[in-house]
Amino acid sequence: MAGMLRELGARILDADEVAHQLYQPGTPAFDEVVRAFGREIVGEKGEIDRRKLGQKVFGNPQALTRLNAILHPRIARRIEEILAGWRGEGVKVAVVEAALLLEAGWAPLVDQVWVTVASEGKVKERLRASKDLTDEEVEARLASQMPVEEKAKGADVVINTDGTLDQVREEVERQRRRLGLT
Repeated sequence: MAGMLRELGARILDADEVAHQLYQPGTPAFDEVVRAFGREIVGEKGEIDRRKLGQKVFGNPQALTRLNAILHPRIARRIEEILAGWRGEGVKVAVVEAALLLEAGWAPLVDQVWVTVASEGKVKERLRASKDLTDEEVEARLASQMPVEEKAKGADVVINTDGTLDQVREEVERQRRRLGLT
């Protein structure tokens, strides 16, 4: 959906990319994450291996809470900085793409919360394909997230993405027009 909004003129901020930048080697977050989860999460290139880190935290609520305590405040501050910069540049519509926006408590950073929903089968299929995850990794990630029904309750706009791309694009455009976003 973010790509569709980009096509309509929105500037996109991907929270996963922000997180990845924040824990690059030599940063305070890198050091803290490695201290918390061990050197074995560092890959051959000296960067945190996200897959190894994921194996440690997904399915382990205490470990996930620890990782979130390290990263979420830093991500929120960086998102605020970027959005402030964009406002200064005159950006009219910015989208923060963040699967954990509600769980992380970042909703106050945005004017509206849009949530995508899809059938469980579609979500699992997309996760496997986009992140090259095993069935067990997919299940662990989904179990660690807020249920989609809860996310929908916290949303200003809910977009069902089970349909075709054209149907989803049509709904995104309809919502954009309804809200007067340009």
